[in-house]
Amino acid sequence: MFKIFIVEDDKQLVVLLEQHLHKFGYGTFAVTDFGAVKEEFERYAPHLVLLDVNLPKYDGYYWCRQFRNLSTCPIVFLSAREGKMDQVMALENGGDDYITKPFDYDIVIAKIKSQLRRAYGTYAGNGNERHVTAAGLRLDRDRLQLSLGENRVELSLTEMKILDELMSKSEQVVSRDRLLEKIWDDQAFVDDNTLNVYVTRVRKKLSALGIDDALRTVRGQGYRLAPNWGE
Repeated sequence: MFKIFIVEDDKQLVVLLEQHLHKFGYGTFAVTDFGAVKEEFERYAPHLVLLDVNLPKYDGYYWCRQFRNLSTCPIVFLSAREGKMDQVMALENGGDDYITKPFDYDIVIAKIKSQLRRAYGTYAGNGNERHVTAAGLRLDRDRLQLSLGENRVELSLTEMKILDELMSKSEQVVSRDRLLEKIWDDQAFVDDNTLNVYVTRVRKKLSALGIDDALRTVRGQGYRLAPNWGE
């Protein structure tokens, strides 16, 4: 059963959303403590988020960025704001779709189904499997986790994207330009120094799993992940 995480402070709207979602067999969790949104998100581990823009404490753009550091699950904004820049900001902060209020519930359900198909089902395809492995090292794209045996570390979205590329091309050299392309969506501007910082962070995450000297710099070309930890 797919789980939908609802971040909306209009209680009546939440009740109606949950009623419609339950009709289609979705599980739901609606936030009531807007000071613990991130903690509730991590606990519930949803497949999709419905997110308002105007919220107590922090707005939806802020929470979208927080979610993107934890998960790649689809995020659909529901907002009374109709301005073009509001929709642009929602997408630039990590959202996947934007629905303006008042809305037709059938359209909301249709968009949810579409996002879930793209993320997990019919349209995902082999290229979008939710994990990739290399010599026993497992990268969970959706959970933003890297594991080896019983040991596991949490990743940022950018760290996940770098490891995804390196592990998918294990033992091949991946150019710096290719890695810059991979992380461009998460940064307003990405330069070589930014990439260096993230590669250092990735090395630390690998080291936390007992993997040292596997991510190698190929001078003038890029980086190569050598799966020597299985030897």
